[in-house]
Amino acid sequence: MTDETTQLLYPSIEKLVEEIVAVNHAWKVACELFGQDSPLSISSRDLKTYLQVRLLRSYAPEQVYLIEDKESEGEPLYSLRLRESIGNRLYAEHLPMRIAQKILADKELEQFERHN
Repeated sequence: MTDETTQLLYPSIEKLVEEIVAVNHAWKVACELFGQDSPLSISSRDLKTYLQVRLLRSYAPEQVYLIEDKESEGEPLYSLRLRESIGNRLYAEHLPMRIAQKILADKELEQFERHN
């Protein structure tokens, strides 16, 4: 395998966090411009979720974990908290709990969650 192939198949935690932040921003812009139900908005949201799940499955619980964001309003959310900052960030955006419970196995949720 070439270095490029390895980086594509096994991205670093830094690369995944960078992609999650960028896609999250693109999703918010797409929602503002085209509405929440536009194909671009839905695709961006789903890509962000996929990248977050990939981050968790690759790096949790040693480098990232799920914690309930008790300050969020509306639907219950997890924050993907980083154990060490990456580019001045201590989290990799939010993931709705209902989505996490739908996508992740119970065993994964138990492994990835940190309770206060």
